[in-house]
Amino acid sequence: MTYPDTRLFIAGQWQDAADGKTIAVHNPATGQQIGRVAHAGIADLDQALAAAQKGFEVWRDMPAIERAKAMRRAATLVRERADAIAAIMTQEQGKPRAEARVETLAAADIIEWFADEGMRVYGRIVPSRNLAVRQLVVKDPVGVVAAFTPWNFPINQVVRKLGAALAAGCAVLVKAPEETPASPAELIRAFADAGLPAGVVGLVYGNPAEISNYLIPHPVVRKVTFTGSTPVGKMLAGLAGQHMKRVTMELGGHAPVIVCEDADIELAVRASGGAKFRNAGQVCIAPTRFLVHEDVRADFVAALTRHAQALKVGDGLAEGTTMGPLANPRRVAAMADFLGDAVQAGATVCTGGERIGEVGNFFAPTVLDNVPTSARIFNEEPFGPVASVRGFTRLEDAIAESNRLPYGLAAYAYTGSLKNAHLLSQRVEVGMLWINQPATPSAELPFGGIKDSGYGSEGGPEALEACLNTRAISITNV
Repeated sequence: MTYPDTRLFIAGQWQDAADGKTIAVHNPATGQQIGRVAHAGIADLDQALAAAQKGFEVWRDMPAIERAKAMRRAATLVRERADAIAAIMTQEQGKPRAEARVETLAAADIIEWFADEGMRVYGRIVPSRNLAVRQLVVKDPVGVVAAFTPWNFPINQVVRKLGAALAAGCAVLVKAPEETPASPAELIRAFADAGLPAGVVGLVYGNPAEISNYLIPHPVVRKVTFTGSTPVGKMLAGLAGQHMKRVTMELGGHAPVIVCEDADIELAVRASGGAKFRNAGQVCIAPTRFLVHEDVRADFVAALTRHAQALKVGDGLAEGTTMGPLANPRRVAAMADFLGDAVQAGATVCTGGERIGEVGNFFAPTVLDNVPTSARIFNEEPFGPVASVRGFTRLEDAIAESNRLPYGLAAYAYTGSLKNAHLLSQRVEVGMLWINQPATPSAELPFGGIKDSGYGSEGGPEALEACLNTRAISITNV
């Protein structure tokens, strides 16, 4: 199976870096180099910024319905190419091909929803206190958006930023991940082939610190959107604040799962287990802290252990693989550190807990029971295939533990009680709460966190609002 080298996309053209610099790309299932990606320098960024400004001036003046038509053409191309794109993603990121295909097809849905929503950007007329005055509120695109995206969902994290910004009439310069460059490039290719004007979409790779420190203060960039860790997000938000740039931050999480005594245990294990081990646990909204009522904890742990043991770990391209490798050797080492600390603190390893093989970044799906709140894995985002369980007897105590950390991205709960569901919906401090179901993020719903998990949304009409300036206009009839 072939894997393409990845180039920059600037001013409507695929091109090498001006200085010819490239970075190696590795397959996490084998550890072998599979390709290279162009490494942008300042000269490339200057060219990309100039092109983005020109592209914006064309795109903003296109009627919303014409922008929507172009976006829909891109969505159609993504669907047609989904199998090929999924194969590329699996090679560079590791997730099973079926997961990669779902991510790719979901991108098409997201593009289409935002295309339609872009035609519903309304202003309003405000009645004046003076009948000779007409007062208007209008909404205009903010300008060029700089988008910084991570490696765990190479297409999903790009398309959410692209869809909202393009629908609002903005141009977008994407700084995509060097670890997984080719699949986001295929997404950008679909937009290019759909006929978007040159410069409306740009794509660069390179040194993350260098690129962010150059793009964010640059006067062409008017909005910054970032998905990644909380520490890096705080630094970028601070830099953006110095230059009065609008910001959307989708940052780290540590999602609690509350399983009440009246929960459907089979449902809870099937839904939360599937979410826990999807993408080898490398998901910002992955369930991480399982808080289970003592009356059902033993049954839940036994069932979750069986679920983990039934997973087939291997190369994402191999038939039947249900969990692929971790993204890089650093994640494998991190899992070993988390496990060592948890066991030393008194946790019990029910299954897994070790690396698989010597080739590739494989780590066994792991279930820990009786994890104390002092263990690192109950305080730091694990970002890997480890489920940590502890018991509770009062729902209020489980809610308090859910809210103890500064994170507030996602949470899950399972209960048959409307009273419990109501209390959970009022008291759990997260941006997204799913009750009696796995995570079902969709284009039409807000996607984002609160507290240290960021601010702003990458879903729903709220995502478009973040890409729009709201202006008041008052006209006197003289």
